[in-house]
Amino acid sequence: MEEQAHKRQFTIDKEKKKIRNRIIWLSISLNILILDQLSKWAVMEMIMRPKIQGQDGFNILEWYTNTPSILPYTYIKITDFFNLVMAWNTGVSFSMFSGNTAYMPYILLIVALGITAMFTKWLWDAEKHIHGISYALIIGGALGNIVDRSRFGAVIDFLDFHALGYHWPAFNIADMSVVIGISMLIIVSLFFDIKDKRLYPKRRK
Repeated sequence: MEEQAHKRQFTIDKEKKKIRNRIIWLSISLNILILDQLSKWAVMEMIMRPKIQGQDGFNILEWYTNTPSILPYTYIKITDFFNLVMAWNTGVSFSMFSGNTAYMPYILLIVALGITAMFTKWLWDAEKHIHGISYALIIGGALGNIVDRSRFGAVIDFLDFHALGYHWPAFNIADMSVVIGISMLIIVSLFFDIKDKRLYPKRRK
């Protein structure tokens, strides 16, 4: 009886830990989404619209209850290697696979939703905290760009780093989150998961 009670308590504790971890991971995704959208609103409406159109931008509530007009490209020099820009990406992260076809935004939106759903499933089933955090970063970043694409048909990019005349494709906080999440997964897979798999047979012996 005591052994069964111990096993039952162990199962309950394990489920509680899973639920707690899922809440933490989904909170990370939500915070990334909020930070991404706030940064895009601030750049577009507090900085770029007054500069381009000479008028006050929309407040955050107006920005979401209306669909503001798309602003043309412009830039503000911050340092010798960094500009703040107003750019629209019809492709995926860092302007890859940009296209001018009318259907491209919808195709990319469907693909992004499918990928986000896949990573959400992996997050829900994740056993390791590092995996859950990685998935959460990818999901939060993907959702940030999905919101843009569903509203404007393109993603707002505003960070432009350059050197020696070469400009890295403009990006945003959502792109950064996705890249960090994927990089974490690659590092963990190469240097930790493989090591664990090699050690597992030794542990069993």
